Amino acid sequence: MLEGVSLSGVAYHGVHVSDCDLADECGGGSGGGGEGSAASILVRLAEVEISDVGNGVFDADGIRIDERGPGDIEFTAYDSLFSDVGADGVELDEGQAGDVVATIVNSSFVDNGGYCDGDLLTPLLPENDEAEFDDGVASPADIPVEITGSPDDRCFEREVALYPSGSVESYAFVIDFDDGLDIDEAGPGDLQTTMVDSEARRNLDEGVDLDELDDGTAAVVFFEVDAEDNTDDGIRVSESGAGDVDGRVLDVVATMNGGNGVRMEEEDAGNLDVVVEGTRTANNDDGDETGLRMAKSGDSPGTLTIRDSDIADGIDARNVTVVQE
Repeated sequence: MLEGVSLSGVAYHGVHVSDCDLADECGGGSGGGGEGSAASILVRLAEVEISDVGNGVFDADGIRIDERGPGDIEFTAYDSLFSDVGADGVELDEGQAGDVVATIVNSSFVDNGGYCDGDLLTPLLPENDEAEFDDGVASPADIPVEITGSPDDRCFEREVALYPSGSVESYAFVIDFDDGLDIDEAGPGDLQTTMVDSEARRNLDEGVDLDELDDGTAAVVFFEVDAEDNTDDGIRVSESGAGDVDGRVLDVVATMNGGNGVRMEEEDAGNLDVVVEGTRTANNDDGDETGLRMAKSGDSPGTLTIRDSDIADGIDARNVTVVQE
């Protein structure tokens, strides 16, 4: 437990707790590798301030927790601030069997994710940084190669999709910015997050980015949360295995984000059940159905219930039934 601690001026992670045999090479997100013990990781923060860390090394977070093996991550943060971090303000990575249980109360995630300097790196992108082609039109040799010789080549992501024929279907280059709060749960296990009386503002990617992969449910509650002026989505939740999305968005303000105000997606056979109440969205992205985006794969539709809310920039519901009460 950390209580009343202030940490700043560190080039790498502010705090790194790891149960991963690959140490710094463990990797993050759903693609992270490595093995770990049967132990769980419990981290509790109260009145902690982490600022100006992670600005000297790629992918260095304010708080970073890597858990492998059958253990869980249990994370709580009360009355804490995570600001000006080069990568994610907080990143929790649970890579095998086990749950992530996160509780965040009266905490702020502000101005994070800027190690990869957009002003410096954007001019290095190809003139056409994305494109799509019909089958047979473009070979891999016809598209821009990976960027090299930049201040840090790891800041660029290059994604290429091929047709079965081997020709290029599409490519895209993006700069790898990071989030205010980033949680990834992969392998069998649930992702449970409760965020209360907190804010995610001006982060260079998503304000809050929660991903559940493989078997397990994403159960999330946002109550009195402000997600404003983030470069991508204000709040994003995705579930891409055999599990559900159970979301409660209560008294949330999601405005002026570069992506959607609130976005939740279930990408496999599970259910999506989201209740939005007392919530306001406005001026997200281009304002055309960008306040709420709810999407579900599979045959049966998900459900979005809206009560006493002002969704000024509209709703994008994909295979989701919208109920206005």
